[in-house]
Amino acid sequence: MAVFLSEKDVRAVLSMDDLIAAMEQALAQYSTGGARQPLRSVLEAGSPQALHGVMPAFIERPASLGTKIVTVYASNTARGLPTHLATIVLLDPETGALRAVMDGRYITEARTAAASAASAKYLARRDARTLAVIGSGVQARSHIEALVRVRPIETIRVWGRTRGHVDALIADMKSEIDATFEAASSIEHAVHDAGVIALVTASKEPVLRRDWVSAGAHVCAVGACRPDQREMDTALVRDAAVFVDSRIGALAEAGDIVIPLSEGAITEQHILAEIGQVVAGTAVGRTSEDVITVYKSLGMAVEDVAAARLAWERATERRLGLQFEL
Repeated sequence: MAVFLSEKDVRAVLSMDDLIAAMEQALAQYSTGGARQPLRSVLEAGSPQALHGVMPAFIERPASLGTKIVTVYASNTARGLPTHLATIVLLDPETGALRAVMDGRYITEARTAAASAASAKYLARRDARTLAVIGSGVQARSHIEALVRVRPIETIRVWGRTRGHVDALIADMKSEIDATFEAASSIEHAVHDAGVIALVTASKEPVLRRDWVSAGAHVCAVGACRPDQREMDTALVRDAAVFVDSRIGALAEAGDIVIPLSEGAITEQHILAEIGQVVAGTAVGRTSEDVITVYKSLGMAVEDVAAARLAWERATERRLGLQFEL
């Protein structure tokens, strides 16, 4: 018997603390040969603003096998729907039999922030007390929830294109997070002296400039996911110590890396390591208090499958979900 897990079921069994630990393990396994995934397959579904992706992965420990089917429709905002929707199919790694079908929208949202938190845990300065969040959507919320768990954040500045969205986000999170919140008047204001910066926008053009970023800052850049999109200007990428979730993925899909490469501003060696190598201790992370570190994330299937495996285990223990047979 397989089980269907709704978003409500998944939310009930996955805590952010558990996800951060699970992402550390999954990232380390990927970067040290304990997990396998191909470059994701992405199809334009009628227009450049409608994308359909297929993301399979296998993890050795604990043995996990599955695929995320994801869509990104920018036009969904006008329809009142999430722009990112996903379903995860989890299989028995010994037989290939179906174990679970579950909502992947929340997993995508939460595991992305959890991986960013893992990067901050290993790359951000230990005394980072100010968090700047550029963007005001679901990833802004999840990144705040995750990043305050790994650094002693006291001040959180949020900037978004729509002030009403920023105000609503701050009002909601004030009751959950013990920190001082500020609605920033500009991106430059938001990132001034910030120790951690989360870029969670839908922008296709750079929103963060090098001369706004203070020495020692750590940047989590997760919004731009195509070769022609980027959130950081070339000077920032050039001057920073750059880490990625997947070197192969970054060189193929990350405009924040691909565009500076095409301009001749950096070489492929500018990517110092995958974050999983830093977690595993096979690569060095931050080398000084003043260096700017960048974690460029595209999101990986191994993260989705690791989170889905955890959700399935917890839901099975609690007898959640709807059992079914094909």
